[in-house]
Amino acid sequence: MGIKPSRLSTVFAQRLSLAGQYLILQLLIIAVVLAGVVAVSLTQSTNNFEKVEGRRSLSAAESLAANPLLRVLIPNAAPEMGSALPAMAETTRSTSGLQFVVLADRYGTVITSTFPDDVGTSILHPESQVAQGRGWTGDITRNGEHVLIAQVPVLNDEGSMVGIVSAGQSYPSTRELIQEIAPSALITLVIAVALGAIGSVLLSRRVKHQTRGMEPREIAELFEHREALLHGVKEGIISVSPDSRVMLANDIAIELLQLPLDCVGQTLTELDVAPQVSRALTTQQQQPDRQFLIGERVVVFNRMPVKTARKDHGSVTTFRDRTELTLLEQELGDSKATADMLRSQTHEFANHLHAISGLIQLQEYDEVIGFIDGVSFSRSKVFEDVTAHIAEPTIAALLIAKASVATERGIKFEVSSDSRLERGDEQIARDLTTVIGNLLDNAMDALAEVPEPKIELSIQEIDEIVTVKVTDNGAGIADEAMKEIFTQGFSTKDTTVSGGRGFGLALSRLVCRRRQGDITVVNDRGAQFTATLRK
Repeated sequence: MGIKPSRLSTVFAQRLSLAGQYLILQLLIIAVVLAGVVAVSLTQSTNNFEKVEGRRSLSAAESLAANPLLRVLIPNAAPEMGSALPAMAETTRSTSGLQFVVLADRYGTVITSTFPDDVGTSILHPESQVAQGRGWTGDITRNGEHVLIAQVPVLNDEGSMVGIVSAGQSYPSTRELIQEIAPSALITLVIAVALGAIGSVLLSRRVKHQTRGMEPREIAELFEHREALLHGVKEGIISVSPDSRVMLANDIAIELLQLPLDCVGQTLTELDVAPQVSRALTTQQQQPDRQFLIGERVVVFNRMPVKTARKDHGSVTTFRDRTELTLLEQELGDSKATADMLRSQTHEFANHLHAISGLIQLQEYDEVIGFIDGVSFSRSKVFEDVTAHIAEPTIAALLIAKASVATERGIKFEVSSDSRLERGDEQIARDLTTVIGNLLDNAMDALAEVPEPKIELSIQEIDEIVTVKVTDNGAGIADEAMKEIFTQGFSTKDTTVSGGRGFGLALSRLVCRRRQGDITVVNDRGAQFTATLRK
């Protein structure tokens, strides 16, 4: 089996160094250019020959036609009669250096010629204008030979044509023309090859310096490896130049940032990227894993500047979708808070049992009964207030736990008497847990320094629409924070903790919008958050 030419050329190119490939390419270019120069030179030489020799032939023919003796002898001349006309023709041919001179009568029949075989033949040609009494120069083919001729009429004293003089020269062969231009072409070829070789070496060194000494096949392999790596990872990768222009973006980055497919080469402003995302891609990152809400997704950013000793290349940012993980973290946080609350209640119950045990040992039975009734009433009232209005067990358990936390913090927690919530599937229970838990936690944090803190919760279910209202008597939301409180990882609390803050409300709005609802806030003697979700 043979190797295909294309495959063979590929293998050959892979084995050659960059300098060798440049040299071969330049030699091919030089060969093509040289062939073109030779063709042009041949054409130019032919044109010069026609111009110079045509003028010389015409001049010789005109000089002979003007000879008075010729004008007298030629009207009565006949082929092979007398030697005067052949002598005159030969003298003109040898003097002018032409190849041949022919004399013919006025009808074009050859009387005498340098070529004896032409005697008696006609020298008139379809293109010739000598029959009209005008001189003519042109090219003909004679016995397979390309010939340049000039024909001039011989006129008597009355101006009538009495004969024809024809003189000419054969065109030089291609070999003769090449031999003529060979010295200059050879010098040009040598100079071009030398310059090409020197240029190839210098260009190869320059390119190798810029490519860190890598050969083309190594660069191609590196590019293929980079492309496979870039589009094979599960994280989004985007590179931004110092002038905020996207230089590279993989498929995950385009999807997560909602960019167009032709985003590479455009600036962040032209792409209409959200301001917080633009800041994340262009500003120095102090903390790892910065979180941003993009559309309905929580995306974690990590930016790394790219610099060399000579130049700032911008930065590379990696990011990943943490929406589901963040929601699970929120649920885990609620579960942990519930577990902590139950643990504290265990200690509280243990203290109550110790008190009851002590009263029994002191035989203070009336006090024991009163103490037990007080504890039972306090617990059962909270339980009854919740379970009487909330049929969903997950939400009921969450509210009982939050009520205990509020009591520990000295916050008065009330569930409105008109609250109603029927049982639902597991998913709506999980989503309501996220929304209600975040709203209650934010309300409790906002009441940390309020003298008589109070939280009121209202849950309404009408036509499969669940409306949750959480109202506190705190300082409310500042006007400048109203627009940012849901759109970004915004928080008025410490944001240096691991994982960041300010995503509770953003996640709550995300959950609400997933269920065709939304969340709003107004200031009414405190902050009032209203969330709507469709079951």
